[in-house]
Amino acid sequence: MAYNITSQCISCNLCLSVCPTGAVKVVDGQHWIDPELCTNCIGSVYSVPQCKAGCPTCDGCVKQPGDYWEGWFAKYNHVLAKLTNKQDYWERWFNCYSQKFSEQLQKRQQQVLEA
Repeated sequence: MAYNITSQCISCNLCLSVCPTGAVKVVDGQHWIDPELCTNCIGSVYSVPQCKAGCPTCDGCVKQPGDYWEGWFAKYNHVLAKLTNKQDYWERWFNCYSQKFSEQLQKRQQQVLEA
C-alpha cells in the first residue's frame, strides 16, 4: 500500500530527500508518490515511512487505503477517536517522532546551507 500526498502539502521538498526508494516525484509543480516504487520503507533501515515522518505538516502525506473497506474503517476509527477524544498511543508516538525528526532535518539543512 503506497502513500499519497494531499492538498496539505506545502512543497517543502523534504520528502524528496528522505525517500529511500525515490518514489516521491514532482510533476508540473505537484508532488506525488509513485505506487510502483513506494515500499512504505518496509525492508529498509527505517521503522516508519520516511515521507510521513519528515513531513512538517503531519497531514501532507497519508496512507492510501488498499480497498474500500480498509479506507472506510480507517476513516471511522479516526472520526471515532476525535469524537471520544482518544488518541492511539502509536499515533501519538508517531506524531512526536515525526515532529522531532522534522526539526532535526531542518537544523541539518540550515547547517549545510550555512557551510
